[in-house]
Amino acid sequence: MGFMMEIQVIGAGLAGSEAAWQLAQRGHQVALFEMRPGTLTPAHQTGRAAEMVCSNSFKSDDPNSATGILKAEMRRMDSLILRCAEETRVPAGNSLAVDRDAFAEAVSTALASHPRVSLQAALVAEPDLSLPTIIATGPLTAEPLADWLARVTGSERLHFYDAIAPIVERDSIDMGSAFRASRYDKGEADFINCPLDQEQYGRFVDALLAAEMAPLHDFDTPYFEACLPIEVMASRGRETLRYGPMKPVGLDDPRTGRWPYAAVQLRQDTVAGDHYNLVGFQTRMKWGAQKEVLRLIPGLERAEFVRFGSIHRNTYVQAPKVLDATLAVKGVKNLWIAGQLSGVEGYLESAAGGLAAARFLDESLRSGASRPLPRETVLGALLHYLSHASLSDFGPTNAMIGLLPELPEGVVDVRAAKRANGRAGVKSAKGAAHRARALAALEAHLALEGLPA
Repeated sequence: MGFMMEIQVIGAGLAGSEAAWQLAQRGHQVALFEMRPGTLTPAHQTGRAAEMVCSNSFKSDDPNSATGILKAEMRRMDSLILRCAEETRVPAGNSLAVDRDAFAEAVSTALASHPRVSLQAALVAEPDLSLPTIIATGPLTAEPLADWLARVTGSERLHFYDAIAPIVERDSIDMGSAFRASRYDKGEADFINCPLDQEQYGRFVDALLAAEMAPLHDFDTPYFEACLPIEVMASRGRETLRYGPMKPVGLDDPRTGRWPYAAVQLRQDTVAGDHYNLVGFQTRMKWGAQKEVLRLIPGLERAEFVRFGSIHRNTYVQAPKVLDATLAVKGVKNLWIAGQLSGVEGYLESAAGGLAAARFLDESLRSGASRPLPRETVLGALLHYLSHASLSDFGPTNAMIGLLPELPEGVVDVRAAKRANGRAGVKSAKGAAHRARALAALEAHLALEGLPA
């Protein structure tokens, strides 16, 4: 810890909070800038660090999934965000979900109490690049900083529309119609499920398609395909929602013993269990329309809304043109970009990007250069994709097994796995092999820290 530099991190979302913590833990003095609450975004409501707005989920805990492997990598690198998430988790089946308020408070407290982190409430329009700098201002980056970044990188900004799902009061849900269960009875019965028959589903889709929508200010901006508003999905076909957020598979209605025609799942949003969010129900319906349409769902006829859904435009950089595989901006000294602004999508991936950027910056200062993470790791594969993807069709990217290099021939006994559990067995066996290889590659990489790059 004898080596120390002054470093600035701009943005105290999940990526910036993780980056500031990691750098401070490595002995650096960190100024963490956050424009909230003085300047709020269209989605945020507080000035706390790591405020989650679109969802309270950090995705699947399946150890052999891409997100399960990524979490294992982050734990190995002492992630603050994951630690706080696990301390404030709420029931969510096989996923990691948190009480948003408790989570943001835990992260904020950890940063405020760290002797080497200085929290600065300010909107930074033009960073001082005489200091090593990480920009992690997220998809709702303020216009002055976004314009400066475009000038410095010589690259236009890209945009997509993202949406937020509504939250309702638990006591306003009619449990005479709804039932508790997790899909395929995996884990505890952590979700509230509202079943619809074919006629109810048809009425809901008709009302949804006829509902009044909040206006879009830029018609050329696309939606993020992994987080589409429900009305956009419905417009692509009347049955689309039944294969998306309203899929009934694996949910046995205790009143019938069968799967319903369609179902809406609600996930606990607070530790107290008084608020539940509608899973996958992002929407840009006007608030009055949300009340009218969503109350057509059995069990939500008298729903009281804690927060309505909304839509906002997100910004990200042209990563293949702007960034290398260590999140450093090409041709610009002392500048790294992390989180959703870099082109990753999802809270987990954003926090992981902040963690990686901090380690890259620290290694660069100590040894003169930084080494990309191994491509065999989920985080390394994700960052490699950002810097090497085709620029013509580049878009925000989640952690996926498909980004990892192929496993060597013979590592997985496909026939044995298929005999044991069919295609699911093969998928699980391949995931386990990817996990073992990823963690071994990460250990080998970490063993070389402090040595010349």
